[in-house]
Amino acid sequence: MTGRSLLYSRRLPEGEVTFATRRPIDLPRLMECVAAESVGGTAVFVGTVRRGAEDGPVAGIEYSAYEEMLDAEFGLIVEEAASRWPQGRFAAQHRLGRVPAGEASIAVVAATPHRAEAMEACRYIIEEAKKRLPVWKKEIFDDGATEWRENPVKQADAERA
Repeated sequence: MTGRSLLYSRRLPEGEVTFATRRPIDLPRLMECVAAESVGGTAVFVGTVRRGAEDGPVAGIEYSAYEEMLDAEFGLIVEEAASRWPQGRFAAQHRLGRVPAGEASIAVVAATPHRAEAMEACRYIIEEAKKRLPVWKKEIFDDGATEWRENPVKQADAERA
C-alpha cells in the first residue's frame, strides 16, 4: 500500500474506512481520505437509489455482495487507477443492505493535481466498479413487492461475449 491512495482501507482518527459499508456513506470522510496539498482537483461521483417514472414506486434497494471478493476487486480497481494516475489519491465505498430511495449506494472520490485527471480517474473507477463488482440488487417497492435487477452494464458485456 502506498501513501498516495486509499487501496483497501485507511485509518483516520475516527477509525477505518473500507470499501463495503452497511452504514450511510460518509462523503466528507471519503474526501478526507484523499485530501492532500498536492492535489488541485477532486472529482466526486455519488450513485443514489432513484425513484423515477421509469423505475416505478421504488422504496429502496437491498444490496448484497460477496464481501471478500468485493473488497479484493475494488482494491484492484483502485490500484489500477493509482497506476494510471500515479499522483492521484482515491477513495471508494459501496453500501450494502437496504438503502432507501434518495440515499447514496456508492461513492467514488478521485483527487489529482489537475481537474481533468481527477474526472477521468473518477469515471474510470465507477465504470469498472459497475462492470466488475460482485454486487446484486433487489428493488423493494412501496407495496412490499420485490424484484431482482440485472446490472445493464454486466448484461451488455455478457451479450457481447
